[in-house]
Amino acid sequence: MSWGKFAASNPELAAYGETRLLAGVAYLATVRRDGAPRVHPVTPIIGAGRLFIFMEPTSRKGDDLRRDGRYALHCAVEDNHGGDGEFYVYGTALPITDAQTRAIAAEASNHPPKERYVLFELGVDSAFSNLYTEDGNTFTMWKAEDAR
Repeated sequence: MSWGKFAASNPELAAYGETRLLAGVAYLATVRRDGAPRVHPVTPIIGAGRLFIFMEPTSRKGDDLRRDGRYALHCAVEDNHGGDGEFYVYGTALPITDAQTRAIAAEASNHPPKERYVLFELGVDSAFSNLYTEDGNTFTMWKAEDAR
């Protein structure tokens, strides 16, 4: 499911997620060839109702995603007390090669991508937030099945 469909299904969680993911570096987990997890810092891009990441064409994360598109993306957390909370999104990544979609992602990006960069769109299967308060944690979870 696209980020836009997720946002239409749960606008509050998507708005929170967008704020958290675009606040700085996020962490992308992929599946290595041997099945082990691999974690990478990335700069997510949200635009035109879609979630994207650009990367170097030689990146191991790109190899992982082309072989097995499953991913998890987690926002950075500002401090040891949870900062403004956590946001996770899970789904399947697809390599994007068409110029029109690349232009959409590049326009939405806060850093101009180099021509050599490859692009992936991250589909959204589920999302989760964890907010830390004086009274405890507040969890919100959403799954694509919720939208159907």
